Amino acid sequence: MHGAQRIPVWVKALDPLSQFGLVHTLRQRPEVHLVGDADLSALLPAQAAGGRTAPPVVALVAVDALDAGAVQVLRAATQRGCRRTVLIGSSIDDEALMTAVELGVSGVLRRTEATADRIVHLVQAAAAGDGSLPPDLLGRLLGQVSRMQRHVLAPRGLSHTGLSDRETQVLRLVADGKDTQEIARELSYSERTVKNVLHDVTSRLQLRNRSHAVAYALREGLI
Repeated sequence: MHGAQRIPVWVKALDPLSQFGLVHTLRQRPEVHLVGDADLSALLPAQAAGGRTAPPVVALVAVDALDAGAVQVLRAATQRGCRRTVLIGSSIDDEALMTAVELGVSGVLRRTEATADRIVHLVQAAAAGDGSLPPDLLGRLLGQVSRMQRHVLAPRGLSHTGLSDRETQVLRLVADGKDTQEIARELSYSERTVKNVLHDVTSRLQLRNRSHAVAYALREGLI
């Protein structure tokens, strides 16, 4: 491991055979070290004291389908202090995929593709703050987001970014260096309207000023 810290992993499967298989597989990997329920309770205060230097605990959850029982396990992992979650599932339909994303799952892997190397790779990616989905699942997720944008958000003048079309237009013009008067003239708004739009954005996103708003929007890919 060349001095790298081993990633603490808490394993939870809904059937004993999967639990045994995952524990047996990961116990042999030098990249991770397994933590049980008692270890988890002891590890979290130490992590808090260690700040950013301590690797986050990754929950590895294996289920057949993302039913109510599986959702309960995922929520329990977060409540126990696991800051990252990797999900292994036998059946992952579109609804289950959206549910997993909403619950903050970092990585998703089909059970049929769950080799030791792939599991460790997803655990490492999750610990680093990265997400990972199989390409076809990522395509389906993007398709769902696109459909939600077209049929749910767009009719209400919103986007998946959380910014309205008007807010996006104003921020783009601010990013171009235009002042309030120029923005109002270009968009045929009153100056008061432009100021109100900027005030709403900065207040809602807890930003300091218009420059901070533009920097945030650019960094997050909103404009």
